[in-house]
Formats: sequence, C-alpha cells, structure tokens
Amino acid sequence: MILSAACQQVPETDDKNNAAKEETQVKTEDITIAPDTIVLYPHHEILGKVNERRHDDFVEIEAPYASRSGMYLRSACYEAFRQMADHARDDGIDLVIISAMRNFDRQKLIWEAKWRGDRLVDGQKLPESHPEPLSRAMKILEYSSMPGSSRHHWGTDIDINALTNEYFSYGKGLREFQWLQTHASQYGFCQVYTDKSHGRTGYEEEKWHWSYLPIARQMTKQAAERMSNADYSGFLGDEAAKQIDVLNKYVLGIDPSCR
Repeated sequence: MILSAACQQVPETDDKNNAAKEETQVKTEDITIAPDTIVLYPHHEILGKVNERRHDDFVEIEAPYASRSGMYLRSACYEAFRQMADHARDDGIDLVIISAMRNFDRQKLIWEAKWRGDRLVDGQKLPESHPEPLSRAMKILEYSSMPGSSRHHWGTDIDINALTNEYFSYGKGLREFQWLQTHASQYGFCQVYTDKSHGRTGYEEEKWHWSYLPIARQMTKQAAERMSNADYSGFLGDEAAKQIDVLNKYVLGIDPSCR
C-alpha cells in the first residue's frame, strides 16, 4: 500500500491526487473498489473550504445523472455513480443525484439562515421556538450539518431521488431503495445514516444519502485522527460544536459498515 505525502497546497497541482483518483476507479469486471493508494487530504479539504469548480479532482455532473446543472463530485465518485445508475436503468430503476458537493460557504448559508430564522425548520423560526443556542443547534442538526462537518464537503456523498424517508417507504421509492440496498455496495456506495435503533449517534435516518467509500472512508479516518471540535468555527452558533461534540457524535456518527 502506497502512502502519499501530506498535501499542504490546493491539490489542483498535485499529481499524487490525480494518481489516487485513477486508483479509486471502480473496476466493474470484478467489482473491486478498494483503493491501492492512501491520500492525505489537506485540512481545508476536510472542512470543505474548496472551490469545486476550480479543483482538478472535481467534475460537473451531467444529465441524465443530475436533477439540475451546477453540481460537482470527485471524478472517481461520479464515474462509480454513472456505472451504478446505468446498471439500475437496465433493471428499470432511475437514480438521479439531487444534491452533491456543498462547500463550507454554501453550508454556512444554509446553517445561518436556519439559525437566524430566515429559513423555517419544521414550520418554526428557531430564534423564537429555540432561543437557547444549544437547543437551537441541536434542532438544526437533526438534518443539517454544521459548516465544516458535512460529508457533502468531500465530494463523495450524494442525495438520490428524494429528501424524505417516506418517499422510499412504498411504491416506486421503495423499489429504488431496495435496489440500492442490494447493489450500491458493488459500486462502493454505503448508506451512512441508517436508523438509530442500534445506538448510532448523530443525524436522523436518511435513506437518500449515500457515500462513496473508497475516498470517504479515508477522509472519515483522517477526520477522526486530525480534527477536533475547535475546527468547526466561523459561523453563527459555532460555540455549540464543543458542547455537542460534533466531531464524534455527528462527523463520526455513521453506520459502522461505512467506517
């Protein structure tokens, strides 16, 4: 197994990242997905402080794989999804990405809109319904990440077809979810936010959220080893990160099979 040198600059100019990208391509002949190369991702990339439109390892998702233009993923993740979606289409299942890479600034806009009450949460303005900062942060964290802590920052995680668990509980949505449960792992994808009945911490169940493990597993491990709750800062309510233990409860609060 090859260990690359730690990256200190934006990897648009890092040939090792490009080599790692090639190593993580899914091999459909024998469905081999484990990468041969470990990449040490820069601190700012784990926090999502990148411009995906200018990063050499990111590509724009094209129709018919995207619900809209302007979404990006790491190229290896996108290629794996393309192959998975083509397989699904052959089986009569349509899989479309509705959300992909969201960088720190985009996540900050979402978080702060909810924090200020500009964006309703469960029909409520949170400064009124949850005036205490810790309670307000916990409410937002039911389904939205603190800036810097989202797996969507990594370009490895996608939301597919719908954003409600109910959609995937019957009819067409149920068939799509069952297909993903059966086949997604063949292409390197894992449902990170399963139900919490077995003690998983963090976000509520998200049947739509799937993570590309050949890259995301490395970034999860590096977050565990190199990050702290103090890293999640620079946004309204960031003082709650340490109180909540966002790193261990949320960033690392994923299904054990995806670790």
